[in-house]
Amino acid sequence: MIPFALEEPASLAEAVRLIDPEDPTCRPISGGTALMLMMKSGVFQPSKLVSLRRVEPRFSAFAVTPDGGLEAGALVRLGQLERADAVRAAFPVLADTFRVLSNVRVRNVATLGGNLAHADPHMDLAPVLMALGAHVTATGPSGSRAIALADLFRGYYETSLEPDELISGLSVPAQAGRRSAYVKCTTRAAHDWPALGVAVSLAVKDGTIEDARIVLSAAVETPTRMTEAEAALKGAPIGEDAFRAAGAAAAKAAEVTSDVRGSAPYKTQLVRVNVARALRKAIASEGAA
Repeated sequence: MIPFALEEPASLAEAVRLIDPEDPTCRPISGGTALMLMMKSGVFQPSKLVSLRRVEPRFSAFAVTPDGGLEAGALVRLGQLERADAVRAAFPVLADTFRVLSNVRVRNVATLGGNLAHADPHMDLAPVLMALGAHVTATGPSGSRAIALADLFRGYYETSLEPDELISGLSVPAQAGRRSAYVKCTTRAAHDWPALGVAVSLAVKDGTIEDARIVLSAAVETPTRMTEAEAALKGAPIGEDAFRAAGAAAAKAAEVTSDVRGSAPYKTQLVRVNVARALRKAIASEGAA
């Protein structure tokens, strides 16, 4: 690696000031699990890194709120959430997702904010949080603003963050009995990069699907809501006919991409099968978020 400057600010405000929006080689670093690999391989050569490890402790804290929501600072490590009993109880789908998200060494270092800001479409956490209706707080020189996860991801490794903005927090609303699930398709071990990820969240009443959120990842350039498939489920009775119709609608609408994990036609078939599979899994969760 070539030499670079390292700044270690004591506050988030100071970190924001140290980021040069005119210099694309100046980057913030938190867990560094992705950035360090890019630096070691020569893909990215920074002029300056702004470490967030010394900023206020509140950005490393999280809590499940009295109504069952989740409030977390951007520097909370994924492993902390994975091991928190309150998080597992309020959001079983997150506990299920963490089990197949990379490996324990990465989860013990990687942070929430870094995971989302990296915007790799193969990440497991982003589609799940999007299906749960989460939003992040972005902080920059002019203050803070909320960004829904559905609006955060703009393209391959691209977000709607301004060059001098940092993700400072994450909010996940209480799920009020919604049923959620995540299905991941890999070519090798369960914790490997997925060829397709499918996250779903359903509101069900008296055997009828009242509302649905379906999010695809990995097979598409950025985590994407499948609105056509969601519309196919709205008002439909729970059952295989509805699940297959949603899978067919998602397969028709998804703009899948070919890569080393499979061709576009192959991934289209994965979408068809696994949207239905994720819906079955969510229904079997008996109202757990």
